Amino acid sequence: MQNSIQEKVNIWLAGNYDEATKEGIREMQAHQPEELADAFYKNLEFGTGGLRGIMGIGTNRMNKYTVGMATQGYANYLKQSFEGEISVAIAHDCRNNSRSFAEITANVFAANGIKVHLFESLRPTPELSFTIRHLNCKGGVVCTASHNPKEYNGYKAYWDDGAQLVPPHDKNVIKEVEKIASVDEVKWSGGEHNIHIIGKEVDAAYLDMVKSLSVYPEICAQQHDLKIVYTPIHGSGIMLVPDALKKYGFDNVHVVEAQSTPDGNFPTVIYPNPEERETMSIGLAKAKELDADILLGTDPDADRVGIGVKNNKGEWILMNGNQTALLAFNYMIEARKAKGIAQPNDMVIKTIVTTDMIDVIAQANDVACYNVLTGFKWIASLIKQKEGKENYIVGGEESFGLMIGQGIRDKDAVSAVTILCEMAAYEKSKGRSLFDKLIDLYVQYGFYKEDLVSITKKGMNGAAEISAMMEGFRNNPPKMIDGVDVAQLLDYEWQTGKDLTNGSTWTIDLPKSNVLQFVLADGSKISARPSGTEPKIKFYFSVNTKINNASEFEAAEKQLDAKIARIIKEMSL
Repeated sequence: MQNSIQEKVNIWLAGNYDEATKEGIREMQAHQPEELADAFYKNLEFGTGGLRGIMGIGTNRMNKYTVGMATQGYANYLKQSFEGEISVAIAHDCRNNSRSFAEITANVFAANGIKVHLFESLRPTPELSFTIRHLNCKGGVVCTASHNPKEYNGYKAYWDDGAQLVPPHDKNVIKEVEKIASVDEVKWSGGEHNIHIIGKEVDAAYLDMVKSLSVYPEICAQQHDLKIVYTPIHGSGIMLVPDALKKYGFDNVHVVEAQSTPDGNFPTVIYPNPEERETMSIGLAKAKELDADILLGTDPDADRVGIGVKNNKGEWILMNGNQTALLAFNYMIEARKAKGIAQPNDMVIKTIVTTDMIDVIAQANDVACYNVLTGFKWIASLIKQKEGKENYIVGGEESFGLMIGQGIRDKDAVSAVTILCEMAAYEKSKGRSLFDKLIDLYVQYGFYKEDLVSITKKGMNGAAEISAMMEGFRNNPPKMIDGVDVAQLLDYEWQTGKDLTNGSTWTIDLPKSNVLQFVLADGSKISARPSGTEPKIKFYFSVNTKINNASEFEAAEKQLDAKIARIIKEMSL
């Protein structure tokens, strides 16, 4: 074992750590030396969004000590940044240890003289974002690993606007966390009187906010018996989604019983992610059995939503995140205009890897559409910049996230479920389905097809392998892909764009981010982006064509799927 790793192990064996932890280290020394090395070879990084990692013993794991040290650093920065009384809100999801981590977080904040609003039990992440604004808190934390497998947990840090940390606060909090060199520097207890339990009263305010987003409440009332199947996938969505649907007037809601009970072991799935067909399979079976109108699933912390609908052959399909986003964006633009509540300064915001079809729809409707880096904190940051000048109505990204309206500053699957159901009700009132609407949009604006390849590189060498892949594409970018010239190279790390046809360059006015995009002469786009929260590199593919009517959809889809497959093969992914 490397000396640096052994030194960290020795500190834990000799320091103020509980005996069970020390015994666990000794067990790994005797029987799992490789596991021990991985657990201590680095410190679990407090990144710009907080912590996320496998639960267990060690500096590179999520445990009470890494959570406590992170909270102490964050508390120190809050006290440097604000005068007078400081308050924070804390929530958690259904994961194993999430309640314990939330209570440790609350105790450390409280011991530092900070007032804590701690939820009585699990709650969706978006409610935490809402609560920070609702209770005028200076920050907040939610303990969740979102859609990651059961071995993981995490710690998301928020600022006073209800959004995750952005510059300069993200880097400044990281610096303060890194200064905490020992568990002995953490104030673990002594401020319990500063902890206040919250629950139903905040739920009620949040649900009122969700209800206020409805554009056509009269359509929801008319279509109250819309047959809805919903699965919380063992997560926190069960706490609020059924109540939100009831508030919209929907009374024919069927919760998938096998996945209704919160459970951090996620017994019916491997990945508790509504992006995965296998994860949604139980819900799909229920939807088929009931001949439902729509299927919806939310991930463990209820910030991502998956949707299932019947296609024009009556077969159940799962929409991808881009399709869900473009339907939601179009609805908020189109319905507000039809209802007479659209404003001349309405704006929408999407991320750079989300379908460009949204830009086309927004432009056709004279609505400003902005593109930001991946992550809802960047959407929230732009809303803050535009406040008082432009009117934000909806934002989203391809990874099954939507943020609708002004009440929150993070992705929200609870409000997304209700609006998607309202959309389904609206189309049903016209004798149509959401799938019919999707095809209509393809005919009207062009058929955009997207796909995603994720490559996981775990362990000590994973980060280096991902870095090498990015450097290879950056230093030797392809000049042609699938027989089509690469027309533009966009490098968000270097903040430069280059037109490869004439050599002209320009500055990309976004914060630095390790993302590369290749734009082909035919409008296709390939994006490469290492994940900020997982040991993954993601490749996004977008291709498009024109179709004149719905009968051309199927053939065009096969053509675009084949094109993406060729690109993936050519890039050796």
